[in-house]
Amino acid sequence: MLDWRLMPTMILIYLLNYIDRTAVTSARLKGLEQDLHLNDIDYETILAILYASYCPAQIPGNMVTRNFAGILLCRVFIGLPEAAFYPGAELSFRGAILYAGLLISNAFGSGAITMVIGFLAMYGVSLLPTFVRLAEDAGEADEDTAGESIWDGIRLALTDVKVYIFALMSCSQLLALSFVNFFPTYVCRLRLTCLTYRPPWIWAAIACVVNAWHCDRTGERFWHLSIWWWGVIIGYIIGLSTMATGARYFSLFLMASGYAGFALTVVWVSNTIPRPPAKRSVAIGIVNGFGNLGNLIGSFVWKAEWGPEYHQSMIIGIASMALAISLGILMRTMLKRENARMAAQELREITDAERERIEDAAKLEGITFEEALERRKGFRYLY
Repeated sequence: MLDWRLMPTMILIYLLNYIDRTAVTSARLKGLEQDLHLNDIDYETILAILYASYCPAQIPGNMVTRNFAGILLCRVFIGLPEAAFYPGAELSFRGAILYAGLLISNAFGSGAITMVIGFLAMYGVSLLPTFVRLAEDAGEADEDTAGESIWDGIRLALTDVKVYIFALMSCSQLLALSFVNFFPTYVCRLRLTCLTYRPPWIWAAIACVVNAWHCDRTGERFWHLSIWWWGVIIGYIIGLSTMATGARYFSLFLMASGYAGFALTVVWVSNTIPRPPAKRSVAIGIVNGFGNLGNLIGSFVWKAEWGPEYHQSMIIGIASMALAISLGILMRTMLKRENARMAAQELREITDAERERIEDAAKLEGITFEEALERRKGFRYLY
């Protein structure tokens, strides 16, 4: 019920959020640099400056958006609310639906309508019937225990090595995907019409949702991220190998679909660091904040002087995505070992009486002892 009341508005806001963020890339094709007398460095700086405030605001953004006063404070600053835009989504499919709005937004442009929608949403969502009760029902099981503060969450997050691995993984992904800020220019340099840059993003949105749906059904994480990362690498290799328009245009579909993997990164963080909520919110802020440094660095990677081949940019993208894959393998290995440790500990702690009850239950249900033991296992990491 809560999803049906909130998700349509959230998707619309998320779509418009990223349309405005990437509108400058379309404006470049309409003479932005000529009208404002910008050189290549000026344009790259314009792209990067967004992340100068976006990245450091991620952690305090997630810290303060815990009540009305916090979100009101965020709204005071015109550039900072985006930093708190992804406050702890835990389900792959929900996160992917939101992210599909981002991907579709790359195919279009917008103007002041985003401001109108933003102000309407502030009041419209809160006026939905039973909104308060629904919000309370959804959040009452996800509260910090007594005595735990956001400062405890900061301490716990900063002392967890997994947070740093995820943060670097996110940064390397976004550096590899930084072509998004130069996508319209890249397409036009292939001598294609501007309309042709829409299909890759529509495909990426579909891939994102389908991939997340299957990810939720299987409970698997690493391969649902990394298969798309390999697609990006293959796309770059195609771009390095030929200047043929058809081949390079096909590579854009592979490159854009890399976001289907990135969309699940924060979900994997939430699954790996589920409790306490204060730690999770800080961890997501660190991963998002540090991760978007990849966008900031990437603003200076796709230099006009390297076009139209952009070989140097693509080599940087391949190296960055290879790093993300390596960190993903490291995280998967760590989580598998931790699960094995917890399983061994549970087995050691089983008393003779408990073992006998499990064996009896297994016989009654016609399953093995190991299968019965699997059903009663405690928390396990998803990898």
